[in-house]
Amino acid sequence: MPKYEQISNEIRRRIKEGVYSLDEPIPDEISLAEEFGCSRMTVKRALDLLVSEGLLYRKRGHGTFIVKSAMLDGLVNVVSNETLGLTGVLKGREVTSKIIAFEVLFPSDEVAAHLCIDTNTPVYHLIRLRNVDGEPYVIERTYMPVHLIPGLNETVLHGSIYRYITHELGLTIAGSHRKIRADKPNELDQQYLQCAPDDPVLELEQVGFLNNGEPFEYSFSRHRYDKFVFVTVSTRR
Repeated sequence: MPKYEQISNEIRRRIKEGVYSLDEPIPDEISLAEEFGCSRMTVKRALDLLVSEGLLYRKRGHGTFIVKSAMLDGLVNVVSNETLGLTGVLKGREVTSKIIAFEVLFPSDEVAAHLCIDTNTPVYHLIRLRNVDGEPYVIERTYMPVHLIPGLNETVLHGSIYRYITHELGLTIAGSHRKIRADKPNELDQQYLQCAPDDPVLELEQVGFLNNGEPFEYSFSRHRYDKFVFVTVSTRR
């Protein structure tokens, strides 16, 4: 096994076992290189691997931090190889958006923890109904830090936010932590998704992160049960 993989495995173990604080940066590359008896480049490669997995994120001028959402509830998070918005998934279909709510506010403790920010950092809060070929498919409730995703407006919200992030802002979306659960329909589901009171709803809770590991999105997408199936593919390295 290459040295950088050995180091990444050890740091991953330390993260999972709570050796490092969630509120402080992990040791810097120089310190880790001295500890593991290797070059700084080897340590950087090990950390890059953990960033790509969504376990760490880099904050310029402050160091490398653990992504708190990766540790919540002690659950194992599956990181997809590619994160696509609904427009990207349903290429060739007509995807339109209806804005139900759009505001800037200060996040709750829970939202701030998932986005690795403090509660004094403004976030967008938006709720959108996504229609596919004229039919209601998904209601999305999303939180995004304003400083990471500047310029979000109604014109962007009526189209693809992910396309705006990648094409207009020039950022790279690396992956996401996801939890999928079944739920009963709430008032918004019944009103906008046209769900019957006894229809099940598939809720996807997601933290999306950029290629530096920094979370840019915390969202809840509620899907009509008759329109979606979620498929996972597992591969061995």
